[in-house]
Formats: sequence, structure tokens, C-alpha cells
Amino acid sequence: MEDTGQEKTEQATPRKLEKAREEGQVARSMELNSVVIITLGLGALYVLGPALGGHLMGGMRRAFMEAPTTVINAGNIHQFITNQMGQFAILLGPILLVLAILAYMVNVAQVGVLFSVKPLEPKPDKLSISKGFKRVISKRSLVELIRDLIKTALVTIVAYQTISGWIPSMMTSGDTSVGAITATLGRLSLVLTLKIAIVLFIIAAFDFAFQRFDMFSNLRMTRQEVREELKETEGNPLTKARVRQIQREMARKRMMSEIPQADVVVTNPTHIAVALKYDPAAMPAPMVLAKGQRLIAEKIKEIALANKIPIVENKPLARSLFKLVDVGAYIPATLYRATAEVLAYIYRLKEKKGVIGG
Repeated sequence: MEDTGQEKTEQATPRKLEKAREEGQVARSMELNSVVIITLGLGALYVLGPALGGHLMGGMRRAFMEAPTTVINAGNIHQFITNQMGQFAILLGPILLVLAILAYMVNVAQVGVLFSVKPLEPKPDKLSISKGFKRVISKRSLVELIRDLIKTALVTIVAYQTISGWIPSMMTSGDTSVGAITATLGRLSLVLTLKIAIVLFIIAAFDFAFQRFDMFSNLRMTRQEVREELKETEGNPLTKARVRQIQREMARKRMMSEIPQADVVVTNPTHIAVALKYDPAAMPAPMVLAKGQRLIAEKIKEIALANKIPIVENKPLARSLFKLVDVGAYIPATLYRATAEVLAYIYRLKEKKGVIGG
């Protein structure tokens, strides 16, 4: 859509959100992906570190033991490297598989299941120098710069405080064995990793919140855009209004065509008119054939007079019928007595006219 100069004050409609999703425009934090993968990866290495270290030490021990009798050539070196890589692949393969699955699950948790090639399609906007410069100095780039600076500062502070707290114990371990020193360094690495992971996770959570806020801000719409989309999805309001008007006129014409079949018209007397029909042999109760106010009421009475249909003034009944009963519906039980009195009066009138006429 063209820029109309209006301020984008409206929330994105579900249709625009779905279209943006199809184009790959979703809220996703790469920081969250990174911190989950790095943390779990380091945790896995810590758990499997002894096994990996033992395997490495065993390989080196065998290599030194067999060194005096080993003929070094290209084939031996190639075989040694191949064997070692195969062993490491067996040990690290499950870890890498689990990390890949976790990375996928983190993405699904953020954006759901989504596959789109739209972000890979070449776009002229990406080649525009002016728009590229705007992206460099945009709000997003500024927030990302601040985020990276805060992350660097916090990680540095956490690392400094953690390592400095371990320095006294490290200084007193000069006479201990290499294994003890290695174990101490392992514990230090674990504590440092966990603290840094917590910091990175908090930053990633804020980053994800900002990504969602930024995405919804960029997708905001002007009122004109909302109206245009409404026209596309539901049709032009003027056309819909015209269709509704035509439907009302057709329903009114059908209603008016039913009036000659009525037995009586109950009036207010000037504001409301309701046409009733009752056939005891075919109907469970009297039926409203037509109803209306003011001009329509006058038209109903006009048709009734033209067809010699009795018109009875009964203000309470007319108001109740108009308010409670739709056209084509039977009257409720609460109105049976009042309606029956009117119909009885009409039947007596007709019988009297029949006798006089006879």
C-alpha cells in the first residue's frame, strides 16, 4: 500500500500478521537460541568431559607406547587420525544430535512451525543505499548495540568476580597433583559457565521481548490501511449496505404480499399495525404475517382495507405482538387469551354479517 502520510496508530490485523508470518517476518531472538545451545553444550561437555579426556589420554598413551616400534608413514598417520576421529564422533554424535533437536525446539517455541523461502528472495530494498543506511541507524540497531555492550560488561564483571574469588584457593594448590588442579579448574569452569549462562539467558529474554515489540510496532497500520483491508476481506461497506437495503425491500414486499391472507390487523392505532392469521386445522397458534410502524403500519392498514380485512384497535396487544413476535412466527402462549378475544370478536362479526347478508 502507498504511504498516505497517516500515523500508524492501529494494531496489525490478524490477516496482516498471517501475511507477515508467511513472509518469514516473525519475532525471534537469536540470543535465546545461542544461550540455550551454548549452555547445554557446555553442560554436556562437562558431563562427558571425563570420558572424552580419558579417551584422549588413552590414545596418547597408546601412541607413546607404540612409538618405538611404529613405522611412521602416511598410511599409519592417516589410520591413526581416522580412528581417533571415529571415536570422537561416536562420543560427540549424540551430543550434537541433541543440541540440533534443542535448537529446533527453541525456534518452534518462539515462532511455531514455519517454513518460508520469502526471506531468501532478492528484494530491491536490500540493495538500496538509503534504506540500508536507515537500517544501520535504526532503533533496532541501537537497541542491539546497547544490548551487546551490556552483555559484554555483565559477562566481564561476572567472570572477574568468579575468577578472583577462586584465586586464593588456586594459589594454595601449588603442591597438589595435576589431577587435583585439573578438577579445581573444572569446577571453576562449571561455576563460571552457569553464572554467565544465567546472565545471557536474562539478556536473551529481554531481547525476545524487544523483538516481539519491534515486530508489532513495524506492522502497525493506519486507519486507511485497515479500511482498505476490510474492503478486500469483507467487501465495500457501501456495496454491503446497498445489498442489505435490497434484501430488506424484498423481505418487505414478501411481507406485504401475505397481508391479503390475514384474518385481522391489530393496531395501536396509528403507530403500529400487526396482521394475524389463524387456521385451527393447520396451525398450532395464530401467526404474524406482517408488522410495521408508522409508514409501514399505514401501508398494512391500506392493504387490509383494500382486501376487506377487519382492523381492530388494541394498543397493549399491538405493542406486545410487535415487540415479541417476528414475521412468520407463531404468537407465544402469554398472548393467547388477548389474541383469542380479538379473533372471537372477528368471527362473531363475520357470522353476523353472514346472517344479515343471508
